Amino acid sequence: MSRSLTRTVLMGAVAASAALALAGCGSGFGSSNDTGNGGSGSTSKLTSSNDPLTVLIGSSGDAETNAVKSAVASWSSSSGTKATVIPANNLDQQLAQGFAAKKPADVFYLSTGSLPGYAANGSLLAYGDQLPSDLKNDFYPSLVKNFTYDGKFYCAPKDVSTLQLIINTDKWKAAGLTDADYPKTWDDLATVAKKLTSGGTTGLVVSGQYERLGAFMVQAGGNLTNADNTKVTADSAANVKALSYAQSLLKAGSMKFAADVGAGWGGEAFGKGLGAMTIEGNWISGSMQSDYPNVHYKVVPLPEGPKGKGTLQFTNCWGIAADSPNQKAALKLVEQLTSKEDQLQFSKAFGVMPSIQSAASDWKQEFPEYTPFLDATDYAEGVPTLKNVAPVITDLDGKIAQLKTTDPKTILDSAQSNLQALLK
Repeated sequence: MSRSLTRTVLMGAVAASAALALAGCGSGFGSSNDTGNGGSGSTSKLTSSNDPLTVLIGSSGDAETNAVKSAVASWSSSSGTKATVIPANNLDQQLAQGFAAKKPADVFYLSTGSLPGYAANGSLLAYGDQLPSDLKNDFYPSLVKNFTYDGKFYCAPKDVSTLQLIINTDKWKAAGLTDADYPKTWDDLATVAKKLTSGGTTGLVVSGQYERLGAFMVQAGGNLTNADNTKVTADSAANVKALSYAQSLLKAGSMKFAADVGAGWGGEAFGKGLGAMTIEGNWISGSMQSDYPNVHYKVVPLPEGPKGKGTLQFTNCWGIAADSPNQKAALKLVEQLTSKEDQLQFSKAFGVMPSIQSAASDWKQEFPEYTPFLDATDYAEGVPTLKNVAPVITDLDGKIAQLKTTDPKTILDSAQSNLQALLK
């Protein structure tokens, strides 16, 4: 491949369920866990002071840490406001501790799963509508939805990742397949997965979780909730059709879950040759470069389902604390960090895809082999952003892991009940 993205960040994107980890969530599916913070989240007036800023990040490694430090240092030098970047050992834990002590970081990485809880208890500044209109309108609309809670646009999306189909081109050719055989439909995928299954290699190996199979749900016209998270749709006919299709591949032996072939995730199974194809996000590029540099692969769009194109997207935003004494400077810093210039620098440094539409052309020119990932932002859907959703998704993942021998409707009925409890 001509280039390789070094790595993408999703705060646990390799196991995307970690992006749903809601710091301090209750043990019950419908439980509340407000910390009682005094911050109101009001955007009527920003605090301003000479206090330096702290920026808390969940870093994937030195490349990301150094890139963010460089960008923040550049802004600090030009603005005159001191700012320090702190790579977290455990982002969720350190965020929760900071909020509880009323001494949070001013700016921080925030996942879609963590947003609802912190927004509901007043920990976050809802600053989205205070961003310059040209920047606010530049974000992909679906990302703005991901960070909108109770009608408020809380924070600027810092990046985006989507799922697509990854193909081992050597195994593809060995099976007698050509570019013309790239699957366009579910039937096509079933056909090539069967042809690629041979010996110790299964045609398609994926992580057994909603955060992967949910792409089939979207392709069938479903998902766990409606677009604005006001209605639970887990038990819809579309979702039943999606999991039934996945189950048919499992029963045929042409698809297996990563855990069932001794791998921790789909990317590992793919890199080790246990799977000829996998469904993963653009973060797989970093692992392929560092751990499996001799494996040749190609990224192609996921096949269309009964309702057309569909995939899942994952993202983080730049959160700003309601208790920050210098929100005005924090907002200016976020504006710089989400600028086209900074986002493209982050892409080159550690592999993320920009959250703004104006950077798309430059990104595709730099990384043409990963274009399908960014193209998918036009139709990708996010995971549910409901308060305390993390344990529900974890429960669903556990049931999906047994999909081969479990009735899909039974799995989805359980998810429907658990998710419905969060809306009460």
